[in-house]
Amino acid sequence: MVVTNMLNKSVKLFAVLFIGIGSLTAQAAVLDPDRADMLYHSYEGGGMTIDGPSVMLRKKASESVAITAYYYMDSISSASVDVVSTASPYTEKRHEGQVGVEYLYDKTLMSLNLRQSNEDDYLAQSFSINVSQDTFGDLTNLNLGLSYGDNEIKRNGDDIFEEQSEQYRIRAGINQILTRNLTASFNVEAIADSGYLNNPYRTVRYVDNSIPSGVGYQAEVYPETRNSFAAKLSASYFLPYRAALFFHYRHFNDSWEITASDVEVGYRHPIGDSLELELKVRYYQQTQAEFYSDLFPYRDAQNYMARDKELSDFSDITYGLGITYMLPASMSFGDTRSEASLQWDYIDFQYNNFRNPNAEGGVGSEPFYGFSANVIRAFVSVYF
Repeated sequence: MVVTNMLNKSVKLFAVLFIGIGSLTAQAAVLDPDRADMLYHSYEGGGMTIDGPSVMLRKKASESVAITAYYYMDSISSASVDVVSTASPYTEKRHEGQVGVEYLYDKTLMSLNLRQSNEDDYLAQSFSINVSQDTFGDLTNLNLGLSYGDNEIKRNGDDIFEEQSEQYRIRAGINQILTRNLTASFNVEAIADSGYLNNPYRTVRYVDNSIPSGVGYQAEVYPETRNSFAAKLSASYFLPYRAALFFHYRHFNDSWEITASDVEVGYRHPIGDSLELELKVRYYQQTQAEFYSDLFPYRDAQNYMARDKELSDFSDITYGLGITYMLPASMSFGDTRSEASLQWDYIDFQYNNFRNPNAEGGVGSEPFYGFSANVIRAFVSVYF
Protein backbone atom coordinates (compact mmCIF):
# COMPACT_ATOMS: atom_id res chain seq x y z
CA MET A 1 0.00 0.00 0.00
CA VAL A 2 2.80 2.42 0.84
CA VAL A 3 4.53 1.78 -2.49
CA THR A 4 1.23 2.17 -4.39
CA ASN A 5 0.48 5.50 -2.71
CA MET A 6 4.01 6.74 -3.35
CA LEU A 7 3.80 5.69 -7.00
CA ASN A 8 0.48 7.50 -7.45
CA LYS A 9 1.90 10.67 -5.86
CA SER A 10 5.03 10.54 -7.99
CA VAL A 11 3.16 9.96 -11.27
CA LYS A 12 0.80 12.88 -10.55
CA LEU A 13 3.70 15.16 -9.64
CA PHE A 14 5.64 14.11 -12.74
CA ALA A 15 2.62 14.93 -14.90
CA VAL A 16 2.21 18.35 -13.29
CA LEU A 17 5.87 19.18 -13.84
CA PHE A 18 5.69 17.99 -17.45
CA ILE A 19 2.59 20.08 -18.23
CA GLY A 20 4.13 23.09 -16.51
CA ILE A 21 7.24 23.10 -18.66
CA GLY A 22 5.92 21.43 -21.78
CA SER A 23 5.57 24.79 -23.53
CA LEU A 24 9.33 25.48 -23.38
CA THR A 25 11.03 25.28 -26.76
CA ALA A 26 14.72 25.15 -27.59
CA GLN A 27 17.12 23.28 -29.76
CA ALA A 28 16.91 19.65 -28.65
CA ALA A 29 19.59 18.26 -26.34
CA VAL A 30 20.60 14.60 -26.18
CA LEU A 31 20.44 11.99 -23.44
CA ASP A 32 23.61 10.63 -21.88
CA PRO A 33 24.98 7.45 -23.50
CA ASP A 34 23.98 3.98 -22.36
CA ARG A 35 26.21 2.60 -19.62
CA ALA A 36 26.68 -0.14 -17.04
CA ASP A 37 28.43 0.65 -13.74
CA MET A 38 29.92 -1.81 -11.28
CA LEU A 39 31.21 -0.69 -7.89
CA TYR A 40 32.79 -2.33 -4.87
CA HIS A 41 33.20 -0.24 -1.74
CA SER A 42 34.74 -0.87 1.66
CA TYR A 43 34.72 1.20 4.86
CA GLU A 44 36.71 0.16 7.92
CA GLY A 45 37.27 2.21 11.05
CA GLY A 46 36.13 2.76 14.60
CA GLY A 47 35.23 -0.91 15.07
CA MET A 48 32.88 -0.87 12.07
CA THR A 49 33.26 -2.61 8.72
CA ILE A 50 30.91 -1.94 5.81
CA ASP A 51 31.46 -3.43 2.37
CA GLY A 52 29.60 -4.68 -0.64
CA PRO A 53 28.92 -4.33 -4.38
CA SER A 54 26.52 -2.27 -6.44
CA VAL A 55 25.49 -2.36 -10.09
CA MET A 56 23.70 0.20 -12.26
CA LEU A 57 22.34 -0.15 -15.78
CA ARG A 58 21.17 2.79 -17.87
CA LYS A 59 19.55 2.20 -21.29
CA LYS A 60 17.82 4.52 -23.71
CA ALA A 61 14.43 3.29 -24.90
CA SER A 62 14.33 6.06 -27.51
CA GLU A 63 16.04 9.37 -28.23
CA SER A 64 13.94 11.00 -25.50
CA VAL A 65 13.43 8.25 -22.88
CA ALA A 66 15.98 6.36 -20.77
CA ILE A 67 15.49 3.72 -18.06
CA THR A 68 17.81 3.25 -15.08
CA ALA A 69 18.01 0.31 -12.66
CA TYR A 70 20.28 0.22 -9.62
CA TYR A 71 21.02 -2.41 -6.97
CA TYR A 72 23.23 -2.01 -3.91
CA MET A 73 24.07 -4.46 -1.14
CA ASP A 74 26.31 -4.04 1.86
CA SER A 75 27.30 -6.07 4.89
CA ILE A 76 27.70 -4.26 8.19
CA SER A 77 29.75 -5.58 11.11
CA SER A 78 29.85 -3.25 14.10
CA ALA A 79 31.81 -3.30 17.31
CA SER A 80 31.97 0.50 17.58
CA VAL A 81 32.64 2.25 20.86
CA ASP A 82 29.01 3.15 21.51
CA VAL A 83 27.89 -0.40 20.70
CA VAL A 84 30.35 -2.39 22.83
CA SER A 85 29.83 -0.09 25.83
CA THR A 86 26.18 -1.13 26.21
CA ALA A 87 25.55 -4.11 23.89
CA SER A 88 27.13 -6.91 21.88
CA PRO A 89 28.69 -6.48 18.42
CA TYR A 90 26.31 -7.22 15.57
CA THR A 91 26.23 -7.99 11.86
CA GLU A 92 23.52 -7.30 9.31
CA LYS A 93 22.92 -6.88 5.60
CA ARG A 94 21.20 -4.09 3.72
CA HIS A 95 19.68 -4.34 0.25
CA GLU A 96 18.78 -1.28 -1.79
CA GLY A 97 17.16 -1.04 -5.19
CA GLN A 98 16.11 1.84 -7.39
CA VAL A 99 14.40 2.20 -10.75
CA GLY A 100 14.08 5.43 -12.68
CA VAL A 101 12.96 6.94 -15.94
CA GLU A 102 14.29 10.04 -17.71
CA TYR A 103 12.35 12.04 -20.27
CA LEU A 104 14.00 14.67 -22.49
CA TYR A 105 11.88 17.39 -24.07
CA ASP A 106 13.99 19.84 -26.10
CA LYS A 107 16.45 21.07 -23.44
CA THR A 108 14.37 20.05 -20.43
CA LEU A 109 15.29 16.79 -18.70
CA MET A 110 12.80 15.24 -16.27
CA SER A 111 13.39 12.16 -14.13
CA LEU A 112 11.35 10.03 -11.77
CA ASN A 113 13.01 7.58 -9.34
CA LEU A 114 11.57 4.99 -6.96
CA ARG A 115 13.82 3.56 -4.25
CA GLN A 116 13.59 0.91 -1.53
CA SER A 117 16.16 -0.01 1.12
CA ASN A 118 15.58 -3.01 3.35
CA GLU A 119 17.24 -4.28 6.54
CA ASP A 120 16.04 -6.69 9.20
CA ASP A 121 14.69 -3.83 11.29
CA TYR A 122 14.38 -0.92 8.84
CA LEU A 123 12.42 -0.42 5.64
CA ALA A 124 12.87 2.83 3.69
CA GLN A 125 10.85 3.70 0.59
CA SER A 126 11.04 6.92 -1.37
CA PHE A 127 10.37 8.60 -4.67
CA SER A 128 11.97 11.67 -6.21
CA ILE A 129 11.20 14.02 -9.09
CA ASN A 130 13.93 16.07 -10.75
CA VAL A 131 13.79 18.65 -13.54
CA SER A 132 16.71 20.44 -15.20
CA GLN A 133 16.72 23.04 -17.96
CA ASP A 134 19.57 24.33 -20.13
CA THR A 135 19.22 27.99 -21.00
CA PHE A 136 21.13 31.14 -22.04
CA GLY A 137 22.88 29.42 -24.92
CA ASP A 138 23.62 26.29 -22.86
CA LEU A 139 25.83 28.32 -20.49
CA THR A 140 23.36 27.91 -17.61
CA ASN A 141 21.59 24.87 -16.21
CA LEU A 142 18.76 25.24 -13.71
CA ASN A 143 17.53 22.27 -11.70
CA LEU A 144 14.78 21.51 -9.19
CA GLY A 145 14.07 18.33 -7.24
CA LEU A 146 11.42 17.05 -4.84
CA SER A 147 11.57 13.86 -2.74
CA TYR A 148 9.34 12.02 -0.30
CA GLY A 149 10.40 9.14 1.94
CA ASP A 150 8.49 6.83 4.25
CA ASN A 151 10.32 4.63 6.79
CA GLU A 152 9.29 1.72 9.01
CA ILE A 153 11.50 1.20 12.08
CA LYS A 154 11.54 -2.00 14.12
CA ARG A 155 13.76 -3.43 16.86
CA ASN A 156 15.25 -6.91 16.67
CA GLY A 157 14.11 -9.08 19.57
CA ASP A 158 11.04 -6.90 20.21
CA ASP A 159 8.01 -7.94 18.14
CA ILE A 160 5.86 -5.16 19.59
CA PHE A 161 8.10 -2.23 18.71
CA GLU A 162 7.18 -0.51 15.42
CA GLU A 163 7.58 3.17 14.54
CA GLN A 164 7.28 5.39 11.45
CA SER A 165 9.06 8.42 10.08
CA GLU A 166 8.67 10.60 7.00
CA GLN A 167 11.00 12.90 5.10
CA TYR A 168 10.35 15.67 2.58
CA ARG A 169 13.17 17.22 0.53
CA ILE A 170 13.27 20.09 -1.92
CA ARG A 171 16.40 20.94 -3.93
CA ALA A 172 17.28 23.74 -6.30
CA GLY A 173 20.47 24.66 -8.05
CA ILE A 174 22.20 26.53 -10.83
CA ASN A 175 25.27 25.46 -12.83
CA GLN A 176 27.04 28.19 -14.76
CA ILE A 177 29.86 28.26 -17.31
CA LEU A 178 31.64 31.48 -16.39
CA THR A 179 34.57 31.34 -18.82
CA ARG A 180 35.98 28.72 -21.17
CA ASN A 181 38.00 27.37 -18.21
CA LEU A 182 35.85 28.14 -15.16
CA THR A 183 32.52 26.62 -14.13
CA ALA A 184 30.60 27.10 -10.90
CA SER A 185 27.45 25.78 -9.26
CA PHE A 186 25.30 26.74 -6.30
CA ASN A 187 22.80 24.30 -4.77
CA VAL A 188 20.43 24.51 -1.82
CA GLU A 189 18.38 21.83 -0.09
CA ALA A 190 15.70 21.96 2.61
CA ILE A 191 14.66 18.83 4.51
CA ALA A 192 11.73 18.24 6.88
CA ASP A 193 11.78 15.05 8.99
CA SER A 194 8.97 13.90 11.25
CA GLY A 195 8.11 10.84 13.33
CA TYR A 196 10.50 8.52 15.14
CA LEU A 197 13.94 9.97 14.41
CA ASN A 198 16.29 8.24 16.86
CA ASN A 199 17.97 4.83 16.96
CA PRO A 200 15.90 2.31 18.99
CA TYR A 201 19.07 0.58 20.24
CA ARG A 202 20.99 3.64 21.38
CA THR A 203 21.17 4.82 25.01
CA VAL A 204 22.37 7.81 26.99
CA ARG A 205 24.35 7.55 30.21
CA TYR A 206 23.80 9.43 33.45
CA VAL A 207 25.39 9.69 36.90
CA ASP A 208 24.00 7.09 39.32
CA ASN A 209 25.84 6.85 42.61
CA SER A 210 23.51 4.12 43.84
CA ILE A 211 25.31 1.45 41.80
CA PRO A 212 29.00 0.44 41.95
CA SER A 213 29.82 1.58 38.42
CA GLY A 214 28.49 5.06 39.15
CA VAL A 215 26.74 5.29 35.78
CA GLY A 216 23.29 4.26 34.56
CA TYR A 217 21.80 3.97 31.08
CA GLN A 218 18.42 4.77 29.56
CA ALA A 219 17.01 4.99 26.03
CA GLU A 220 17.61 8.11 23.94
CA VAL A 221 14.65 10.44 23.39
CA TYR A 222 14.62 12.72 20.33
CA PRO A 223 12.18 15.40 19.12
CA GLU A 224 9.68 14.15 16.55
CA THR A 225 10.53 16.86 14.02
CA ARG A 226 13.75 18.10 12.46
CA ASN A 227 14.08 20.83 9.83
CA SER A 228 17.42 21.37 8.13
CA PHE A 229 18.89 23.54 5.40
CA ALA A 230 22.11 23.18 3.40
CA ALA A 231 23.81 25.29 0.75
CA LYS A 232 26.79 24.24 -1.37
CA LEU A 233 29.07 26.26 -3.63
CA SER A 234 31.35 24.44 -6.09
CA ALA A 235 33.81 25.59 -8.71
CA SER A 236 36.10 23.88 -11.23
CA TYR A 237 38.95 25.49 -13.12
CA PHE A 238 40.33 23.65 -16.14
CA LEU A 239 44.03 24.12 -16.82
CA PRO A 240 45.54 24.17 -20.33
CA TYR A 241 47.13 20.73 -20.07
CA ARG A 242 43.82 18.90 -19.34
CA ALA A 243 44.29 19.14 -15.57
CA ALA A 244 41.68 20.69 -13.29
CA LEU A 245 41.36 22.30 -9.87
CA PHE A 246 38.10 21.99 -7.95
CA PHE A 247 36.66 23.51 -4.81
CA HIS A 248 33.55 22.82 -2.69
CA TYR A 249 32.13 24.63 0.32
CA ARG A 250 28.97 23.48 2.12
CA HIS A 251 27.12 24.98 5.08
CA PHE A 252 24.41 23.19 7.09
CA ASN A 253 22.16 24.08 10.01
CA ASP A 254 19.05 22.53 11.53
CA SER A 255 16.36 22.97 14.17
CA TRP A 256 18.39 20.84 16.60
CA GLU A 257 20.94 23.68 16.75
CA ILE A 258 23.57 21.78 14.77
CA THR A 259 25.70 24.01 12.56
CA ALA A 260 28.21 22.39 10.24
CA SER A 261 30.51 23.35 7.40
CA ASP A 262 32.95 21.54 5.18
CA VAL A 263 35.44 22.65 2.59
CA GLU A 264 37.17 20.50 -0.03
CA VAL A 265 39.91 21.26 -2.52
CA GLY A 266 41.24 18.88 -5.13
CA TYR A 267 43.38 18.51 -8.21
CA ARG A 268 43.07 16.21 -11.21
CA HIS A 269 46.10 15.58 -13.40
CA PRO A 270 46.26 13.58 -16.64
CA ILE A 271 49.06 11.09 -17.23
CA GLY A 272 49.26 10.40 -20.93
CA ASP A 273 46.04 9.75 -22.81
CA SER A 274 44.69 6.98 -20.57
CA LEU A 275 45.40 7.82 -16.91
CA GLU A 276 44.13 10.51 -14.58
CA LEU A 277 45.33 11.11 -11.01
CA GLU A 278 43.18 12.85 -8.41
CA LEU A 279 44.24 14.31 -5.05
CA LYS A 280 41.89 15.95 -2.55
CA VAL A 281 41.65 17.23 1.02
CA ARG A 282 38.38 17.82 2.87
CA TYR A 283 37.77 19.32 6.31
CA TYR A 284 34.46 19.05 8.19
CA GLN A 285 33.35 20.41 11.55
CA GLN A 286 30.05 20.67 13.40
CA THR A 287 28.56 21.83 16.68
CA GLN A 288 26.49 19.59 18.94
CA ALA A 289 22.72 19.16 19.06
CA GLU A 290 21.08 21.18 21.82
CA PHE A 291 19.91 18.05 23.65
CA TYR A 292 23.19 16.13 23.37
CA SER A 293 25.37 15.29 26.38
CA ASP A 294 28.10 12.76 26.96
CA LEU A 295 26.98 12.31 30.59
CA PHE A 296 23.69 13.54 32.03
CA PRO A 297 23.59 14.51 35.74
CA TYR A 298 20.72 12.14 36.59
CA ARG A 299 18.02 9.97 35.02
CA ASP A 300 15.40 11.81 32.93
CA ALA A 301 17.44 15.00 33.21
CA GLN A 302 15.74 16.53 30.10
CA ASN A 303 12.72 16.01 27.90
CA TYR A 304 15.03 15.14 25.00
CA MET A 305 18.36 13.35 25.44
CA ALA A 306 20.97 12.02 23.01
CA ARG A 307 24.46 10.57 23.20
CA ASP A 308 24.97 9.68 19.54
CA LYS A 309 28.50 10.79 18.76
CA GLU A 310 27.31 12.00 15.35
CA LEU A 311 25.27 14.65 17.19
CA SER A 312 28.25 15.77 19.26
CA ASP A 313 30.79 18.52 18.62
CA PHE A 314 33.38 16.95 16.31
CA SER A 315 35.54 17.43 13.24
CA ASP A 316 37.18 15.22 10.65
CA ILE A 317 39.73 15.60 7.89
CA THR A 318 39.88 13.46 4.74
CA TYR A 319 42.84 12.83 2.47
CA GLY A 320 41.89 11.28 -0.85
CA LEU A 321 43.81 9.64 -3.67
CA GLY A 322 42.30 8.29 -6.88
CA ILE A 323 43.40 6.98 -10.25
CA THR A 324 41.24 6.54 -13.34
CA TYR A 325 42.15 4.46 -16.40
CA MET A 326 40.44 5.07 -19.71
CA LEU A 327 39.99 1.65 -21.30
CA PRO A 328 41.15 1.13 -24.90
CA ALA A 329 38.60 1.75 -27.63
CA SER A 330 38.63 -1.99 -28.37
CA MET A 331 37.12 -2.60 -24.90
CA SER A 332 34.37 0.00 -25.37
CA PHE A 333 31.15 -0.54 -27.27
CA GLY A 334 30.26 3.03 -28.17
CA ASP A 335 31.76 6.40 -29.00
CA THR A 336 32.55 7.06 -25.32
CA ARG A 337 35.53 5.20 -23.88
CA SER A 338 34.83 3.03 -20.86
CA GLU A 339 36.79 3.64 -17.67
CA ALA A 340 37.94 2.02 -14.44
CA SER A 341 38.93 3.83 -11.26
CA LEU A 342 40.29 3.09 -7.81
CA GLN A 343 39.85 5.61 -5.00
CA TRP A 344 41.14 5.61 -1.43
CA ASP A 345 40.18 8.00 1.37
CA TYR A 346 41.79 8.22 4.78
CA ILE A 347 39.55 9.95 7.36
CA ASP A 348 40.60 11.09 10.83
CA PHE A 349 37.76 11.80 13.31
CA GLN A 350 38.19 13.82 16.50
CA TYR A 351 35.31 14.20 18.97
CA ASN A 352 35.41 17.20 21.27
CA ASN A 353 32.77 16.20 23.83
CA PHE A 354 32.19 12.47 23.34
CA ARG A 355 34.27 10.38 25.72
CA ASN A 356 35.37 6.76 25.36
CA PRO A 357 33.46 4.92 28.11
CA ASN A 358 35.74 1.88 27.74
CA ALA A 359 38.89 3.85 28.60
CA GLU A 360 40.47 4.49 31.99
CA GLY A 361 39.77 7.70 33.87
CA GLY A 362 36.52 7.34 35.78
CA VAL A 363 32.99 8.26 34.75
CA GLY A 364 32.97 11.60 32.95
CA SER A 365 36.77 11.90 32.98
CA GLU A 366 37.66 9.43 30.22
CA PRO A 367 39.68 10.75 27.26
CA PHE A 368 37.79 12.17 24.31
CA TYR A 369 37.23 9.67 21.53
CA GLY A 370 38.88 9.66 18.11
CA PHE A 371 39.52 7.14 15.37
CA SER A 372 40.59 6.82 11.75
CA ALA A 373 38.87 5.08 8.84
CA ASN A 374 39.86 3.81 5.40
CA VAL A 375 37.41 3.96 2.51
CA ILE A 376 38.14 2.12 -0.76
CA ARG A 377 36.04 2.25 -3.93
CA ALA A 378 36.73 0.25 -7.09
CA PHE A 379 34.60 1.38 -10.00
CA VAL A 380 34.10 0.35 -13.65
CA SER A 381 31.88 2.15 -16.17
CA VAL A 382 31.21 0.47 -19.52
CA TYR A 383 29.56 2.60 -22.22
CA PHE A 384 27.68 0.96 -25.07
